[in-house]
Amino acid sequence: MKLETQRLLVMPCTEKTMEIAIEQSYDNGPEVSFFLAELKEKPYLLYWGSWFVIRKIDGMIIGDIGFKGIPNEEKVVEIGYGILESYCNNGYATEALKVLIQWAFATSKVDKVIAETVHDNFGSIRVLEKLGMRRSSLTEKMINWEASI
Repeated sequence: MKLETQRLLVMPCTEKTMEIAIEQSYDNGPEVSFFLAELKEKPYLLYWGSWFVIRKIDGMIIGDIGFKGIPNEEKVVEIGYGILESYCNNGYATEALKVLIQWAFATSKVDKVIAETVHDNFGSIRVLEKLGMRRSSLTEKMINWEASI
């Protein structure tokens, strides 16, 4: 399965897509490796964890996005994302997250998507605002966001 935008492919992290990441020496932190280990024990997490963001023009993995687990009983799921620094400020995060959020709502398993950012992560704040997410609450360190059907 893959999601597609004008410029990007968004593909779930699997052993096969991880091989591509290894070939490209992709490293954006430990989340993808942690997810793959967890996926082996909990196959139902496929699609509810890490997804790779791949540029169509050159097949490069430029980041990873995804969910922090399956939707809860209230049909709420949390998203997270990271685009490699050299690809930031090109609209890739917004484009990839938009298609992933649309997919989540289309599953009928999700009524609300949430996210969080630190107060001074202005790039991430812009992404969430462009997606139409609303600030739902503030803590001392974080801004909490949500989008509903």
